[in-house]
Amino acid sequence: MQSIDIAKLRKLDPHIVCIGSHRGIIQSILDFDHMAGKARPSIVAIVATGRKRERYFFGPGEVSLPVYTTIHDIPDADTLKLNLFLNLSSGRRVLKSSLEAMENLPALIGGVIFAEGLPERHAIELYAESKKHNIWIIGGASVGLIIPGVFKLGAIGGVQAGQLEQSKLFTPGSVAVVSTSGGMVNEFIRAVATTGHALSFSLAIGGERYPMLTPEEAFLAAERDKATTAIAYFGELGGTDEYILADLLSSGRVTKPVVAYIAGAVAEVFDTPPQFGHAKAMAATVDESARAKMRALSTAGAHTAEKFGQFIKLMRDLPDKTDEVRPKTSAAGLDRRRPALIASSISADRNGNMTVLGEDLLELAENNSFAHIVVSMFLGYETKSVELEKFVDFVLRLLVDHGPYVSGSVNTIIAARAGKDLVSSLASGLLTIGPRFGGAINGAAAIWLEGVAGEHTPASLVEELAAKRKYILGIGHKMYRVDLPDPRVAKLLEFTAKLKVKKYTDFAKGVEALTVRKKGNLILNVDGAIACVLLDLLSEKEGFTTDQLQTLVDTEFFNAFFVLARSVGFMAHYFDQVRLDEGIFRLTAAQVADLSNQA
Repeated sequence: MQSIDIAKLRKLDPHIVCIGSHRGIIQSILDFDHMAGKARPSIVAIVATGRKRERYFFGPGEVSLPVYTTIHDIPDADTLKLNLFLNLSSGRRVLKSSLEAMENLPALIGGVIFAEGLPERHAIELYAESKKHNIWIIGGASVGLIIPGVFKLGAIGGVQAGQLEQSKLFTPGSVAVVSTSGGMVNEFIRAVATTGHALSFSLAIGGERYPMLTPEEAFLAAERDKATTAIAYFGELGGTDEYILADLLSSGRVTKPVVAYIAGAVAEVFDTPPQFGHAKAMAATVDESARAKMRALSTAGAHTAEKFGQFIKLMRDLPDKTDEVRPKTSAAGLDRRRPALIASSISADRNGNMTVLGEDLLELAENNSFAHIVVSMFLGYETKSVELEKFVDFVLRLLVDHGPYVSGSVNTIIAARAGKDLVSSLASGLLTIGPRFGGAINGAAAIWLEGVAGEHTPASLVEELAAKRKYILGIGHKMYRVDLPDPRVAKLLEFTAKLKVKKYTDFAKGVEALTVRKKGNLILNVDGAIACVLLDLLSEKEGFTTDQLQTLVDTEFFNAFFVLARSVGFMAHYFDQVRLDEGIFRLTAAQVADLSNQA
């Protein structure tokens, strides 16, 4: 296991993954980040079940943190940056989830286990694995690690913005606070602040029987840290760690002043040793009693206190007092924040200033094409690919209309002739869009994506769909054939000419090569061509992963371009019918008779 190097951690750009969700703890970390003047939250990802995102405050505003079902679902770009983990899951889930983090996050250097009740065999196995991966772990039952102004990993220091400010957690100091208790570590941190000192760092070892980072390792980390000039230690009855600490002092391996307080002296008034709050806090022998351990530390040179008031006095007597450095932003008002009624990552209206994707709307409109704005808003971020912009522009123009006899146009025309208004007529047309009309683009994208991601060959996919008696969406045309190709498809495929890899387009063309053998009109159609080209452009030019593309399919992203473009056509038919004023649409008697005969 890697030893904790506090000096290196002060230079760390923290990228934290939270395994499990705890609103209070996560919010406190984000408050710390904001008050320390950080431009972004240190928490990059949450691994939990439920929603895809969770909303938190970052200063007076809000941020939406991504939530993934497993570590494996985190995008590669984030996986490579994650260097700390905070495991907030239950004790029985800690082993599996922590091992997944260690095995799949190459930049990981350490983590904290918050849960109590971690099975001892799990703790021992996790400790052994952490040594193999050269990663330090604090816990179980730890509230975490904090380095003032740098990062806060856990509930340590408090979960309210006011507590963080009052404990001077943005002032680099010289006193290291080490505690076996999560509650008392915050009391010690406040004591350091009220006696004119400030923290160099603080960590809560945790109250489990087998902590994965021991008091000895914490003391040695403080000894190695040049910024630390004294150590404040809170221990409890039970166990023999304090004798090891005493040996560190006696042998000269720790030379810095130690102020110690060992809780649990009251246990001596009981005939049978009581079990205190932590699994480790029970004195089975006299040597494990609080007084015996305080005597050992005192004999070794530590300054020990039998009462908390004495501990405060000893702290005041320590040299190297620190002038407080105020946080970059105050905690004032942060505890009275209220979440926004509606969360949006697309646009905002602040005091009349309208922004879209973080950019002033007027500037966005002046400097970008409609196609660029459309695809950026659909994807939720401002895209950079010129090729994607040009393709979307062409698609929007290409799909604008397909005559008055397709279902959407017919419905719009009939509604218009019945005297309905623009919106009602448009809605009537839009409601016809589905798998058989306009919705095939998304269906085709799903097939091409499954073919490539599932490592199918075109032949195996065709056979699989045939066996299930499913249509291959994106294949087939009533008018065009292999010997009379659709000129629109050729134009669409030209947009892949400069791509390095066009795996989705190649796959779709591979399917077409098989289907035309069965029937000449089973060619790649406009829907199928739009789908495969969009997949290739998003993959190569925008860096979309398979999972991200699947999310687009699941949300019908690919159909959105048809809906948008065809809305123009539907409205045009509405205006046309109003101008023509032909009156309500009715079938003639001959048409009704003809339909009856056909039935």
